[in-house]
Amino acid sequence: MAPADAMAPADAMAGDFPLVGGAAMYPTKDIIDNAVNSADHTTLVAAVKAAGLVDTLKGAGPFTVFAPTNEAFAKLPAGTVDTLLKPENKDQLVKILTAHVVAGKLSSADLLAKIKAHGGRYNFNAVSGDALTATRRGGKIYIYDEAGGAAEITIADVNQSNGVIHVVNDVLLPK
Repeated sequence: MAPADAMAPADAMAGDFPLVGGAAMYPTKDIIDNAVNSADHTTLVAAVKAAGLVDTLKGAGPFTVFAPTNEAFAKLPAGTVDTLLKPENKDQLVKILTAHVVAGKLSSADLLAKIKAHGGRYNFNAVSGDALTATRRGGKIYIYDEAGGAAEITIADVNQSNGVIHVVNDVLLPK
């Protein structure tokens, strides 16, 4: 399926609910309960479990999660994901995953307003403490990590009971 414009709520709808990875995302469910049903986020879910972050992301929040797809993880160098999922690399995995989580709920409209108010670049911090920057290019919102990588929001505003998910096409990496 072609990526949706970042301003669209999702790539498709199931009744009143956006579809992500072929599954309806219910705003009454939390981030984890929705993510486990997305066929596009099996790597992310496995990583969240390995990192011990399930209870955190089932918490009250609110959280904004920039959720990399399986394809995004596949762009990492061969063997990276398998290495990160090993118990001895849990601290590094937690650091990478929490670089995708922001305290509070930031919709795409919020991000766009902040980008505009800050002269085209909105700087903010992830839960990990890492700096993130949001920009708009060609009608799309991009999130830049500290390492200089950019992830495009391909599906925006997937509302959850404890926040919002924005699907992204790259993994955000700490410096």
